[in-house]
Amino acid sequence: MALASGVGRRQHVSASPSRGSRGVQSPRLSPVHANAPAVAERRTEPLKKQELVDYLKSGCKPRSAWRIGTEHEKLGFNLKDNTRLSYDQIAQLLRKLEARFGWEPIMEDGRIIGVQMEGQSVTLEPGGQFELSGAPVETIHKTCAEVNSHLYQVKTICEEAQTGFLGVGFDPKWAINDIPMMPKGRYKLMKAYMPTVGSMGLDMMFRTCTVQVNLDFESEQDMVEKFRIGLALQPIANALFANSPFKEGKPTGFLSTRGHVWTEVDASRTGGLPFVFEKDMCFESYVDYAMSVPMYFVYRNGQYVNALGMSWKDFMAGKLPALPGEYPSMADWANHLTTIFPEVRLKKFLEMRGADGGPWRMLCALPALWVGLIYEPEAQRQALALIEDWTPAEREYLRTEVTRFGLRTPFRGGTVQDVAKQVVAIAHGGLERRGHDETSFLKRLEVIAETGLTQADHLLELYETKWQRSVDPLYKEFMY
Repeated sequence: MALASGVGRRQHVSASPSRGSRGVQSPRLSPVHANAPAVAERRTEPLKKQELVDYLKSGCKPRSAWRIGTEHEKLGFNLKDNTRLSYDQIAQLLRKLEARFGWEPIMEDGRIIGVQMEGQSVTLEPGGQFELSGAPVETIHKTCAEVNSHLYQVKTICEEAQTGFLGVGFDPKWAINDIPMMPKGRYKLMKAYMPTVGSMGLDMMFRTCTVQVNLDFESEQDMVEKFRIGLALQPIANALFANSPFKEGKPTGFLSTRGHVWTEVDASRTGGLPFVFEKDMCFESYVDYAMSVPMYFVYRNGQYVNALGMSWKDFMAGKLPALPGEYPSMADWANHLTTIFPEVRLKKFLEMRGADGGPWRMLCALPALWVGLIYEPEAQRQALALIEDWTPAEREYLRTEVTRFGLRTPFRGGTVQDVAKQVVAIAHGGLERRGHDETSFLKRLEVIAETGLTQADHLLELYETKWQRSVDPLYKEFMY
């Protein structure tokens, strides 16, 4: 998640990123996110619901202003024994990015928790997963060049420190108790709360990695269409990008263990959002949903005020137990929106959140897929037609089943592989008509769709043969 603009070079910024693409957005930037929680100005009167609606609506922008913002997470490890990196090790890596490449530090309580530069940021997830949040750029060439530059910088520093980074969707070896927690106030609150609302919230926090892309919309109707396409086809992306078949050294029975984890995190703030497919879906519909999601925190004076499980509606009425008599600001609303984790998330842009982290080519393929599908009018029409008659039960079935069976998941007399071929073909056509020579970024997905063999399938084959039922070789053979 990238920082808000307006920060001078070398200036220390007090900030705290949220979990994964679960960061806090800057009201001024789209589709790039900010990791610093929006700072609230004290209000003396209640927020009106229409102000919350208008906040989302202000994200509408002409096609000429649409941008692409790509984010990816990766696991850091020690080369000598594959253990996860400590905070002190990660802090050293961040300081080297600052000293050598001119990144600016992001600080919380005197500790470095990230760096940012020119609309990009590198921040830490609860278990020390490194996240690059790219700047909003015009083409997939630019977003992929950003990834390439970042991985070069990180690899250069890691080689000296005898560390490395791995692109997978779920930690293949270590238990939660083996993973150091990063020193951030928000994560302490979340760690205590997650086990009370789902069985795999801590797995999500400490052991998952994703790649996502953040995209713009033109109008309310355009937002609705893109939202529906994104939610319906997110399981297809999950199947194509499946890259997490291991847990604690053994196969899990899932091709996307990361995707499976998200089915058991917190039902009140995750999932496929059936209301988005109702005929009266609009910005206000999402506001109604978001207002019903229990709160995590309120950010005041550089600290996280514990509001776990409390009601946003009570906050709007000045009756929040954590801050009685105080009303929320628009900054509080921006922060609250980042604590909601559906498969597609609406802010002033749409976040496509359903893919496992993976190798460099797959990091570039994810924005290529979604830009091809929804940034070109004919492709968007074709994608909408493809999913138009899918039922709520079918969409939920896909969301849960593809995590186990991937492209082999049975669907409508065929398999998800059949759908994936159509989806990738639609995206290819969309990229061609966009006219930026971007179709090469889909090549790896075209091979996966045609053969039905994902990255997870290849890993499982290596595990059973060359690796002799050990996940340790994965670290050496697949690190960036």
